[in-house]
Amino acid sequence: MSALLSLEKVNSGYGRAQVLHDFSLKIGCQERVAILGRNGVGKTTVVNTCLGLANLHSGSVQMGGKQFRKLRSFNAAWSGVAVVPQGRRIVPTLSVRENLLLGAAVKRPGPWNVESVFNLFPILRERAETPGTAMSGGQQQMLAIGRALMTNPDLLILDEPSEGLAPVVVDALGVTLRKLADQGTSILLIEQNIRLVCAATDHYHVLSKGTITDSGSLKGITFESLHKHIMV
Repeated sequence: MSALLSLEKVNSGYGRAQVLHDFSLKIGCQERVAILGRNGVGKTTVVNTCLGLANLHSGSVQMGGKQFRKLRSFNAAWSGVAVVPQGRRIVPTLSVRENLLLGAAVKRPGPWNVESVFNLFPILRERAETPGTAMSGGQQQMLAIGRALMTNPDLLILDEPSEGLAPVVVDALGVTLRKLADQGTSILLIEQNIRLVCAATDHYHVLSKGTITDSGSLKGITFESLHKHIMV
């Protein structure tokens, strides 16, 4: 079976500035993978390359078994890859319900719709007609995840989802991601919060200066050994 996401020897960046150097990564069905690394090493550029927001200088990107010569932001969603972006990017002029419906525009078949998202995050049902940005950071993160799920993805990519959230909210987020993974959604988590990484994923890659320098299983590994990879 083809990988849900495959980057092979990718060199990409912004303008003339190259950020990723011969970067390779594959995510298959029902895999739960984390990318760790210090600030500025290229973690978000991995996401931006998939979305066509970074320039692909060389290498190949496949999503849903299809290789794209020219990447556009909509290619990912149509290929079963949904992104929860850093900063959440909730549309402030739309209600919670309307923000969710943005994800439904892809019209991929699957189990996720407004009602199933409300069942996963009951607080969103209570705040359905509230402006999306009028909620707490944790509730906005639920909305961002719910909007991504509305595309009915095979792979969910989350870029620094713990940013700005209280520890108790991060713990709840870990439970949610594990639940989604247990239901069959593959996870690619780009994160510096080690507790969330260990709660939601099974394997990790360490990114340094735009290339993967270490990989392994999270089984039996200590917080301390992982934390060294994100220390400044």
